[in-house]
Amino acid sequence: MPPPARLLSLDAYRRLIMLILAGNGFGLGVLQAYPNWAWLAAQFDHAAWEGCTFWDLIQPAFTFMVGVAMPLAFARRQANGATSKRMFKHVLWRAFLLILLSNIYSNWASTKPLKFQLINVLSQIAIGYVLCFLITRLSFPKQAITAAAILAGYLALYLTFPSPNGPFAQYGNVGTVLDLNILGYNYSGYYTTLNAAGNAITILFGCWTGQLLPTSVSHTQKLKIFVASSAACFALGLALQPVNPMVNRLWTVSFTFFSAGWVIAILIAFYWIIEVKCRKKWAFPLTVVGMNSIFIYSLGQIGLKAWLDRGLAAFTGKFSALGDLGVIPHQIVVLAFMWYACYWLYQRKIFLKI
Repeated sequence: MPPPARLLSLDAYRRLIMLILAGNGFGLGVLQAYPNWAWLAAQFDHAAWEGCTFWDLIQPAFTFMVGVAMPLAFARRQANGATSKRMFKHVLWRAFLLILLSNIYSNWASTKPLKFQLINVLSQIAIGYVLCFLITRLSFPKQAITAAAILAGYLALYLTFPSPNGPFAQYGNVGTVLDLNILGYNYSGYYTTLNAAGNAITILFGCWTGQLLPTSVSHTQKLKIFVASSAACFALGLALQPVNPMVNRLWTVSFTFFSAGWVIAILIAFYWIIEVKCRKKWAFPLTVVGMNSIFIYSLGQIGLKAWLDRGLAAFTGKFSALGDLGVIPHQIVVLAFMWYACYWLYQRKIFLKI
């Protein structure tokens, strides 16, 4: 069986996520000081605890697209003669590299003792990547049962061992207790390693999507399935809120479903515009970024984006004539330079991959 053809809609979606990550909010946080625009500024920051903002959806979208790519990539490897055993070794190796790179980034330029962590997005993807590979070796009914068991067990763990302030409080929840006892510290921002459970299911949702996309099912039927799935995820996420608050920092079960609803809804838009309506030329700038997603992500992680920010400030003056709003066009200039660096690599067919 020939490997499935690449879908530009998936590439464009994945690359838009990377561009938004590289933009790091585009400086829109400054709008918090303007009452009429504070709502927009809030969307480019994580919810303080309960709730969901646009920025809370970036990592779910990123990990969902990792899942979408998995069955497509595995199909190509199988077409080239790879066995399940060889693919599993490849999965373990990639997961190891992701965790290693994640810890290099998290300790980069630190003057403190090296600190091992598993909460960075790359580490969380690594854990989910291995888990989802194993789950997708099962029949689909067993995959669904396994996913439900993981989510039920994850929810039960928090409910069974609540903190004095409740099972999903910032302090003393079971995730923070486990991290403190195993790692010897708690992550800043109240994140926990246990987030990997919800994150893995988000990746699994992507895997199921990636299994459907290359089939002969019509565009119309696929879109109907996506719309129904998105609606079901929204409904489940909202229905669970009374017993399981929507907390991105704990990747709660309600957040897992609710964020998946949005992520699938965005996929619907990309799929309809690019695959159904065949409007593709506009996606080229996204392609340039996506071909070197590790490169542009690394710029921010090791401080090169901050260096570029400071260097360009000498020329833009951060558009001081605009007052505090000048940070917005300045960040757009910084992003444009980062995009051009990707374009320079793209022209020379230099692509950094793991």
